[in-house]
Amino acid sequence: MKLLLIISAVFEALVGASLLVLPAFTTSTLLGVALDSPAGFVAARIGGAALVALAIACWNARDGERAGPALGVVTAMLFYNFAALAVLVWAGIRLELRSPMLWPTIVLHLALGVWCLISVRFSKRQTTEV
Repeated sequence: MKLLLIISAVFEALVGASLLVLPAFTTSTLLGVALDSPAGFVAARIGGAALVALAIACWNARDGERAGPALGVVTAMLFYNFAALAVLVWAGIRLELRSPMLWPTIVLHLALGVWCLISVRFSKRQTTEV
């Protein structure tokens, strides 16, 4: 679980910081569309802040006990990755957003979500056996 938290912290920090500092560039790179409204910039930056906060939580929990705070963070990451996956798939299919980075990002969230799910199930199974 430690490696999962470290990798999640690094990726979320990079994307979150990019959304905070360069929301238009990040949005156009990831989704293939221009960010052209003030509300869009605000939403992108709030999302960036949330991702940085999530990165900080992951980084701080990386040395936690398997059934302690780390499990709570990984459970939150489980929700986040599958929610992001759903939103990105919807954007790609229903909104017909096109970008070379959209589907690799979808695959990344799927992989991290599955990893989180396996980690949570394994951790819960271990705590019930003890």
